[in-house]
Amino acid sequence: MNNSNTLRNKAGSAGFTLIELMIVVLVIAVLAAVAYPSYQQHVLKTRRGVVKADMVEYAQRAERYHSVNNTYANFALPVEVSPREGGVVRYNLVFEGDGSSFSITATPDGEQAKDKCGTLSVDQANRKTSSTGELSECW
Repeated sequence: MNNSNTLRNKAGSAGFTLIELMIVVLVIAVLAAVAYPSYQQHVLKTRRGVVKADMVEYAQRAERYHSVNNTYANFALPVEVSPREGGVVRYNLVFEGDGSSFSITATPDGEQAKDKCGTLSVDQANRKTSSTGELSECW
């Protein structure tokens, strides 16, 4: 008889109650609600980093072109989207140049339009601009 009471006590104490399970679900939901927006901002910032690297590289190519031809007029971007490796287009790139100056502009596309920095640009004097964000945060 003592054996059956011991088995009943062990069986009754195993597992979780519904209240405990609901508390765990609530904690996970709160953590997800805090973490997901932060993750989204990180993704936008990473994509912005890719286009900035592309723009700086293209500006260097334009400078090399100018060194040889003494003009920016006929320089063309090798790729007019970012990321240049393919996949979903995040930015559209435009090169505008004349004999003595140029500007490369990156306009966000799709989900990237939610980025706080908006349109980014760089020119022949390495002046960098952002249409909506703080320059120190965007470049």
